[in-house]
Amino acid sequence: MQISVGTPEFVRYRAAQLYDVAFGSKLALAVPDEKQRIDMLAKGFVLEHSIAAITNGELVGLAGFPTPDGSLTSGIGYRSLLSDFGFLGGNRAALVFSVYDRESRKGELLMDGIVVDASCRGQGIGTQLFSSLIKLAIERGYSTIRLDVIDTNPAARRLYERLGFVATKTERFEFLRWLLGFGASTTMIYSLQSSDP
Repeated sequence: MQISVGTPEFVRYRAAQLYDVAFGSKLALAVPDEKQRIDMLAKGFVLEHSIAAITNGELVGLAGFPTPDGSLTSGIGYRSLLSDFGFLGGNRAALVFSVYDRESRKGELLMDGIVVDASCRGQGIGTQLFSSLIKLAIERGYSTIRLDVIDTNPAARRLYERLGFVATKTERFEFLRWLLGFGASTTMIYSLQSSDP
């Protein structure tokens, strides 16, 4: 398996498909049609803001991360949403995406999503992606990595805890569960002060 910072262009559409498998239920509030959603992701991904796991020429894992210059999803902007989905659909998508927007703090690398192909789970790919992300964060001078995990994904939370992430805060919004598909989000932090990638 090859791990690379910056996902190769030739797997762009597959990256969008994988991302949609992991986050499609959240994104469907903004863009209900699966093909339109995947096309939007494929067109809008800024692949340099990601780490890819590739086996035999196939993308099997992806981790996104933001920098001051952008993020994996930063190519999906208000104008492109209006252009792709019209006035009503574009504004609805922009409004929903704004709910998911998060700001990073100084010295903190904020995760922008991680996904491993379902047929390849349990093979250590997620762990290797995180190891590469930790190495990248240390090289770039970050002191922590932050991510948010939703209450409907306990397997992901267990993985993050095994990797050394510590839960610091849980926000509950049960009143939005009917809309979002989840009712709580937990912020988890990984300290790079004593890390060994």
